[in-house]
Amino acid sequence: MNPKLIFFGGVGHTTGANIMLEFNQRKILVDCGLLQGTRNAEEKNFANFKYNPTDVDFLLITHAHLDHVGKIPKLVRDGFEGKIISTKETMELAQPILADAIKVMRTKHPNKILFDEKDLERAVSLWQGFDYGEKVLLFTDCFLEMQNAGHILGSSILNMSCDIGEKKMKIAFTGDLGNSPSPLLPDTEFLKDTDYIVMESVYGDRNHESKDERREKLKGYILEGIKKGDTIVIPAFSIERTQVLLYEINNMIEDKEIPEVPVFLDSPLAEKVTNIYKKYKKDFKESVQNEMKRGDDIFDFPNLHIVKSAQESKEIEGARLSSFEDSANGGQAKIILAGSGMSEGGRVVNHEAHFLPDPKATIILVGYQSVGALGRLLQDGAKEVFIDTDGNRSNGKEKVIVRAKIENIEGYSSHKDSEHLIEFVEKANESKKLTKVFVIMGEPKSSLFLCQRLRDYVGVDAIYPEEGKEYNLV
Repeated sequence: MNPKLIFFGGVGHTTGANIMLEFNQRKILVDCGLLQGTRNAEEKNFANFKYNPTDVDFLLITHAHLDHVGKIPKLVRDGFEGKIISTKETMELAQPILADAIKVMRTKHPNKILFDEKDLERAVSLWQGFDYGEKVLLFTDCFLEMQNAGHILGSSILNMSCDIGEKKMKIAFTGDLGNSPSPLLPDTEFLKDTDYIVMESVYGDRNHESKDERREKLKGYILEGIKKGDTIVIPAFSIERTQVLLYEINNMIEDKEIPEVPVFLDSPLAEKVTNIYKKYKKDFKESVQNEMKRGDDIFDFPNLHIVKSAQESKEIEGARLSSFEDSANGGQAKIILAGSGMSEGGRVVNHEAHFLPDPKATIILVGYQSVGALGRLLQDGAKEVFIDTDGNRSNGKEKVIVRAKIENIEGYSSHKDSEHLIEFVEKANESKKLTKVFVIMGEPKSSLFLCQRLRDYVGVDAIYPEEGKEYNLV
């Protein structure tokens, strides 16, 4: 039987990755993620899978973000008993990510269960971690090899090689491709001799600021906020974004580019993830490894406070720990890094509820904001929002007037932009073997724009697939 692809998630959305490859009576899933930020996300996440989980033989995971791993325990709860395969780093990162998701869901949906700790434990028991470049035999005539995607720690491009008679078919699933050069991670590895690519398109229709420009923007917004003597809130994803920001702020303080104001890391999950990052320092780019060998703790600096409890989180809002005082108004500045990155839960929503009405406060958005997410509303200039706090407050969802200054830096996204997505496909097509590119994991306008650009500028057959439709390969 010729291989075929079916897209059960990730089409028309930037989240909810879930792709099926069928070959030789085997069913191989790539990613099993939560849909996030859309109006009907909850309904779709709790719905039954559109295939029988007991029929799935393998689940291959590109990386540990919730929109790629968030429904793995549900798949297990619903009967999956196959093998789960990823890099070792992804396997380790996914465990605290999913454990945290259980806590969040219990708060948001106390009367509904998507999965629980036993389902997570069972998933971990089925999971195997491998190294980049290691050749993994899935079954006769089908191998997997993972390349570094440069997106987050452990992120991988899944390269599958299947023998079909005397032919060999190669298909690559990119997951999310990193915005190289990253401050921390090596550059994305390019593909060679690939027949098919299934690729992301989050920024398929626009480009980022340069590495230097994004850093100067961050420094400028921080200095401006400090001058006003008030609070700077940065919603940040627990994986990669928080670690990059800690690294950048560390360097700015060490180089005396910004004053030593208090910085609060208010995310228990981000703290756990940062400890895993430290464990895998071999995965950092060479220049960062050299910094660490010289004794620099790249994620620590004077006046960094790790917030442990919910009570401590509340107390940040009135904290007066800084020796820096703005001489003009006697104010005292502080920076709060808290999850989640799209302001769709986590402790950051409490801080936003408190500081958004404050005209002296600054909110700095440093990543992609999904349509419908609170972060997207702020990015689009909303003057009032409704915030569903995470349980630290008793008043739940509340109307909040937006008077704080909202700044946006797209260059800190961990995704490649349009120009570099096209470059990625150009490199893959140098052998002229590339048959088709399936463009997914983006808003429709981004995916369709990238499809057209790939057709026009690279000369490849790029398509925007339909959810649930079968696509025969070879």
